[in-house]
Amino acid sequence: MTPNRRGMRGGQGRIIIAAACVIAAMAAPSRALAQHVVLVVNGEVITDYDIEQRMKYNTLSSHKPAVRQEVIEDLIDEKLKVQIGRRYKIELPDKDIDESYADMGKRMRLSAEQLTQTLAQSGIDAQTLKSRIRADITWNYIIRGKFQSSLQISEKSVLAELETAKKPEGEQVGYDYTLRPILFVVPRGNTTLQEARLKDAEALRTRFTDCDTGLPFARSLRDVAIRDPIIKNSSELAPALRELLDKTEIGHLTPPETTVQGVELFALCTKKETKAETPEKREVREKMFSETFQAKAKNYLRELRRQAMIERK
Repeated sequence: MTPNRRGMRGGQGRIIIAAACVIAAMAAPSRALAQHVVLVVNGEVITDYDIEQRMKYNTLSSHKPAVRQEVIEDLIDEKLKVQIGRRYKIELPDKDIDESYADMGKRMRLSAEQLTQTLAQSGIDAQTLKSRIRADITWNYIIRGKFQSSLQISEKSVLAELETAKKPEGEQVGYDYTLRPILFVVPRGNTTLQEARLKDAEALRTRFTDCDTGLPFARSLRDVAIRDPIIKNSSELAPALRELLDKTEIGHLTPPETTVQGVELFALCTKKETKAETPEKREVREKMFSETFQAKAKNYLRELRRQAMIERK
C-alpha cells in the first residue's frame, strides 16, 4: 500500500471517528436529562424519566393531568414497598408480573401485545405499568402476611354491622344453587351453525322440566356436553346473575348464551336457602376487610417512610 493511500484511509478513519463523537455528544444531553436523578430512596434512584413516564400513564388512565409531586410521592411509596418485600424474601418472578399485566389487558378487552401498543402510542414504556403492578402485588402479600390476625373479620362483627345498618331480616337470606352447565358445541367462527344451535337450545329449554330426566335426554343429543355440577352461593354471584337464577324455576334451564365454545345453558337443579352466607353479609365483610386493610397499610407505609433515607437531589 502506498503512503498516499494509507494517508487517505487514515484520514477517512479520523473523519468517521470525529462524526461518531459529534453524534454521541448530541445524543448525550437528552439521555442525561432523561436519566437525571431526582431522588434516592434507601440507595435506589428515581429519575426524571421515571417521573415523566408515570405522569404520562396517570394522565392516560385518569383522563386528567397528572400532578408531578403526587407522582413523586407514589414512586417513593412503590420503592419502599418493593424494598420491604425483598427484606421479607418476597421477590416476584417476571412471569407472575407478565401474567398480571396480561390479565389487566383482558379486562380492557386487549391482548398483552395490544396493551403494550396502546401504551406506546402515548409514549409509555410497558415497564412503567409492570413496575407499578410489582409494587402493588408485593405490598398486598406484605400486609396480608404481617397483619393476618387483624384482617380476620369475625361473624359477630359482620352481624353487628348488619344490625347497625338495620337490614331487614328478609334481605339477609342467601341461596346455595346447584347448576349443571349444558354446552351445544359449535366450531369457532361457524355463525350459521351457531344460529341453528341456538334454536336447538331453545327447544331443549322448552321440554326440560327436571334434572333427573332432562340431563340424560340432553346428553343423548348430538354434540352436546354436560359438565360437572357447580355449587354457587348467591353471595358469590353478580346481582344480574342472581336475579336470573331467581327467575328460573328449579329443574329448568336458564336462557341460552353464546360463548367461544358454542351455546351454553345452565340447569338449576337445586336451590337451598341459607343464612350462613348472604350477599349482604359478603358485602359487609368485604367492606370491613377493605377498611381494615387500608388502615393497616397506611400506618405501616408511614412507618417505613419515617425509617427511610430519602435524599432529594
